[in-house]
Amino acid sequence: MENKNCIIKTEGLTKRYGSLTAVNGLNLEIREGEVFGLLGPNGAGKTTTILMLLGLTEPTGGKASISGFNCTREPIAVKRIVGYMPDNVGFYGDMTGRENLRFTGALNGVSKEETEKRIDSLIARVGLQHAADRRVNTYSRGMKQRLGIADVLMKDPRVVILDEPTLGIDPEGIHELMALIRQLAEEDGRTVLLSSHQLYQVQQICDRVGIFVKGSLIACGNLEELSRNKSGVRTLEFAAQPDDESLNRLIRSLDGAQDVRREKDFYLIDSTQDLRTDLAKAALEDGYALCLVRERGGDLDDIYRSYFARRE
Repeated sequence: MENKNCIIKTEGLTKRYGSLTAVNGLNLEIREGEVFGLLGPNGAGKTTTILMLLGLTEPTGGKASISGFNCTREPIAVKRIVGYMPDNVGFYGDMTGRENLRFTGALNGVSKEETEKRIDSLIARVGLQHAADRRVNTYSRGMKQRLGIADVLMKDPRVVILDEPTLGIDPEGIHELMALIRQLAEEDGRTVLLSSHQLYQVQQICDRVGIFVKGSLIACGNLEELSRNKSGVRTLEFAAQPDDESLNRLIRSLDGAQDVRREKDFYLIDSTQDLRTDLAKAALEDGYALCLVRERGGDLDDIYRSYFARRE
């Protein structure tokens, strides 16, 4: 990702409502072609940030740009290259899915011929062939979200912004939607910014995430970067059978193991390097059966709780 250009940039972006600071001095760069997750609880400032990026609310301080266009001074230029799906997608319920997409094409100045081509292609892509000619008020929440993706893509945007796209969808629908969002970056080369508190789903598709708490971005990076604490120490959870004194000695003799201690029925091993492969290999060679080899803080739920607790 290092060689990709920055397409979304904020510098000291701030939004205050009276004494409330909704977004506090946000400095953020999102690279072209990546899926970036903006994570945080309700009221953290995620939606306010998105509204400022879209030019729908004016910042109190700082600035934001998308593809070089100032989001506040050049909102029309920004809207030409950005597709936005809010957390509560609105469609005309008494119109069919196809008719809603046709209306969106007309609003965005797409020719009638091109509109029909895009509608057929996008309906197939989001898996709504069976429902394209049904009224939208008969759609489930997940179907409306998939239609929302098609609606966003009608104007062929370079950047796609999704606000809580998985809210209220069943697990199967979430899986399908996440796969579709990932395709937008991998197959289309689009940049995707999504806000969410659904950490597990975001972990599966995002290249990088930013953790947002009380209007401030307190951490930003990929999972590997965020899982390292400030001291650089990594903690490995390890268990094997038989759980005997020889296993204890084997773990403590491992190069790089700085601190070894028990927690319940497994060991915690601190190190400044990744010991998973070396420890697993040594245990297997000595005839042990591996039960647990996991780096603590290595998934997004752990990371989020750690940073949130640190901030609190």
